[in-house]
Amino acid sequence: MTATAYHGVRVAVAGAAVSGLAVARVLLDRGARVLLVDARDDEPIRESVAPLVAAGAGVRLGDAESPVDADLVVTSPGWRPDQPMLAAAQRDGVEVIGEPELAWRLRPAPAGRGATPWVAITGTNGKTTTVGMVESILRAAGYRAVAAGNVGRPLIDVVLDPDPYDVIAVELSSFQLHWSSELAPEVGTVLNIAEDHLDWHGSMAAYAAAKAAVWRHGGCAPYNADDSLVARLAIEALDDPHPFTAEAPAPGGFGVIDGAIVDAMSGWSPDDEPEPERLGPGFRLVDLADLAVSGPHNVANATAAAAAAQVFGLTRRLPWTAVREGLRAFRPGRHRNEVVAQAAGITWVDDSKATNPHAAAASLSAYPSVVWVAGGLLKGADVEPLVVEHSGRLRAAVLIGRDRGRIAEALARHAPDVPVVTVVTQDTAGMDEAVQAAAELAQPGDAVLLAPAAASMDMFRDYADRGERYAAAVRRIIEHLT
Repeated sequence: MTATAYHGVRVAVAGAAVSGLAVARVLLDRGARVLLVDARDDEPIRESVAPLVAAGAGVRLGDAESPVDADLVVTSPGWRPDQPMLAAAQRDGVEVIGEPELAWRLRPAPAGRGATPWVAITGTNGKTTTVGMVESILRAAGYRAVAAGNVGRPLIDVVLDPDPYDVIAVELSSFQLHWSSELAPEVGTVLNIAEDHLDWHGSMAAYAAAKAAVWRHGGCAPYNADDSLVARLAIEALDDPHPFTAEAPAPGGFGVIDGAIVDAMSGWSPDDEPEPERLGPGFRLVDLADLAVSGPHNVANATAAAAAAQVFGLTRRLPWTAVREGLRAFRPGRHRNEVVAQAAGITWVDDSKATNPHAAAASLSAYPSVVWVAGGLLKGADVEPLVVEHSGRLRAAVLIGRDRGRIAEALARHAPDVPVVTVVTQDTAGMDEAVQAAAELAQPGDAVLLAPAAASMDMFRDYADRGERYAAAVRRIIEHLT
């Protein structure tokens, strides 16, 4: 799309957070008539939009519901389809898209190289870890690569970087995919689909359809064969699907044999790299023991990253050694099964990023005896299967947040012998109470695990804030006890 395509176009930008501000800047540079809309109206947001106002943007603060007079709406991902302003725009035939969709449409295509390819990752859980692994592999292969999208920098800034990237590892949420129509990554991967954000999408079918939109282009892509819903969607959408699994790989796929990730899809060229070791139907990419992450969910993430990178490598040079070196070099982000302290035989673990039951299940499975700190906003997800599956490893539970009662009810039904402490404080001080209660319940050999199975915004700024407050409370309690 040319730089002048938006000249004079009336664009309402819904949400004045990081991505919204980036979108407004780019559209103003292209001559669009921009209106920034946000429900907030306070000094911090007025300061953040001031440079855009000076550049010619209009601003409407404190009213996010009234209709807008616009030719296009670019929305922040958290805004639901039934939000009054967005619903009115759609009723009036005004297109509503998200920032990743706009970034896709604005991708430059320099002469002789074409638009920068995207290797996109979506799924209920594991997206951030897997996209970081993909970024690490691509860099090990010698590409100028970056992780962006639902993680890191806004995509709009990345695709328009004056020093173009060779390839972008893109994390896409279901919200972002819902608000897309043309976005079609060169390689798209769905890691898993479990109940999450049902309050936003309205149904499991709509949520799954949003995830599957990453395969809008059809073509060749990897998919998780261990997730029956993902597998069905992949077979329906893809012309050339390549399965990955935590078990031995099928021909044309990826999997795990004898503690190693195995590629049963790719060939080997003796012209440009050492010959890999044959293993089962494929060849050894990397030993799991060499990874800096552990747990079954991270094995799945690493296998998915290897699959995505190797599928990308079908049309571009990507030595198998880059997969090995990239996965070895990867280090996980904060608040993802992060050990924050060990004292008196008790391990304190921050997995605040476990914002739904599926993620919490992966976290709980890594520890044999757990004092579970859980609760928050369940977003319509069913917590019963999680409690049923992992009740046997629970020493006790400490429940926080708005939906703590639903978890307490599940524990009463399926784990009546597990001691439960309910924290009624509904602000950030509740974390100190939760950690104090967990310390009183834990015994040597236990893990006190913050794996909330729920979103954080009822009590905290975000999952990172929740994790930081947990870690700080843990440090205070340990200092007091010693």
